[in-house]
Amino acid sequence: MQKKFVTNLAILLALNLLIKPYWILGIDREVQKAVGTENFGVYFALFNFTFLINILLDFGITNFNNKNIAQNNHLLTKHFSSLFVLKLILAVLYIIVIVIAGFIVGYDERYLKLVLILGFNQFLIYLILYLRSNIAGLHFFKTDSIISVLDRTIMIVLCLFLLHGNFIKKGELDIMHYVYAQTIAYFLTAVIAFFVVLRKAKFLKFRLSLPFAMMILKKSFPYAILVLLMTFYNRIDAVMLERILPDGNHQSGIYAQGYRLLDATNMIAFLFAGLLLPIFSRMLKHKESVEQLVKLSYTLLITPAIVIAVGCFFYRHELMTLLYLDKNNLAQSTADIAQSAPVFAILMCCFTAISTTYIFGTLLTANGNMRELNLMAASGMLVNIILNFILIPKMQAFGSAISSLITQSITAFLQVLIVQYNFRFRVNFKFLLKLFLFGLGVIAINFLSKKINYSEANWYFNFLIMVTACGIWAFAIRLITAKGMFRIMKYG
Repeated sequence: MQKKFVTNLAILLALNLLIKPYWILGIDREVQKAVGTENFGVYFALFNFTFLINILLDFGITNFNNKNIAQNNHLLTKHFSSLFVLKLILAVLYIIVIVIAGFIVGYDERYLKLVLILGFNQFLIYLILYLRSNIAGLHFFKTDSIISVLDRTIMIVLCLFLLHGNFIKKGELDIMHYVYAQTIAYFLTAVIAFFVVLRKAKFLKFRLSLPFAMMILKKSFPYAILVLLMTFYNRIDAVMLERILPDGNHQSGIYAQGYRLLDATNMIAFLFAGLLLPIFSRMLKHKESVEQLVKLSYTLLITPAIVIAVGCFFYRHELMTLLYLDKNNLAQSTADIAQSAPVFAILMCCFTAISTTYIFGTLLTANGNMRELNLMAASGMLVNIILNFILIPKMQAFGSAISSLITQSITAFLQVLIVQYNFRFRVNFKFLLKLFLFGLGVIAINFLSKKINYSEANWYFNFLIMVTACGIWAFAIRLITAKGMFRIMKYG
């Protein structure tokens, strides 16, 4: 299993590292610069708003299905037809609810139109994820890897035409053009993924069995609650910024600038979880030990996570300037960077906690520890909302970033404790010491990299040296070893 995990992870990472960073740091960033921080802030807040009640859109079916198909491949043909129809019914309910919720919170007609289209996009996103859960559950990881980047690939092509194709005059790009491009890309990807699954499911017609649907909803309810709670403490920040502050649209845009790189790095952690859930599920079903795979996957993820988090903290102003300095609007972009750089620094520190969550939370999901996960997520949601209400009026976007860091750290720590309580893994003090020493070394390396021959004009050279030195340090303290990686690739 370890060999299969590493091989497919390499394929998945290679494809996603080619496509998704360019999407976020190239296309998404360029759109924000083209439409302006405030207009993009509106989109970012409403995009997150449509996430908040996605319990109605998925109801935990995707996670439940991923685990179920991984353990019982033969159920795909039996279940796919009913689950697909159920997803469509839930989508209609979801669209109705988000529009009503938009009225309640006070969105005007323009905002509601954007909410409606973004809501439809959310349906397509979750439909793709559901279809991919069938593919991953069957362990067709290479096919799943291709589909995982297909939507972004199509969007990149469409947005390049919008930004540089002379179809729209310079300065006239509207955020709605960006949203419609997403709709087209998600729709095409969903159609392709549907036909891939259809070849494996081999059902004759769509039909909904009400008893079966009620049984699935009952079984997936704990997953649905978990998704709802985790979505709130991960996505409510921008919504609260936009609603609480007089200049909420602008502050939401500032938060979006700081969040963009975290979103890019989160994709890598999300890929780990997508591969690990069916593998953990199958291993646990066959009563195989998961301890070595947990250590392997956590080491592979937390090592770069520490480098990324610390490096982005030390080089926060340089990275924000590289991404957002607009020579055509120098004064405004410089002012925005001054605000977004500290927000970015705090948000990137969340990545170590988020990486921990993706490994240990996935293991708990595969093991069926939904009660514990839901209690953890409920605690995280309450902490995040309370902190946001306290910190946003005083510290604006920076306060929301601090709230996120505290919340992510608490929930990650709780998940580690829950895993230890349930699995009784041997406490590897040697590994923990290496992680601690690695973290201290990364901080020291970053500090020195900004002291030795540092130049604001050529800072990226120092940054590259820092990253290289951190990699060498990981091998030097044997946190990662070439011999160990070779053994993993030969395993099984």
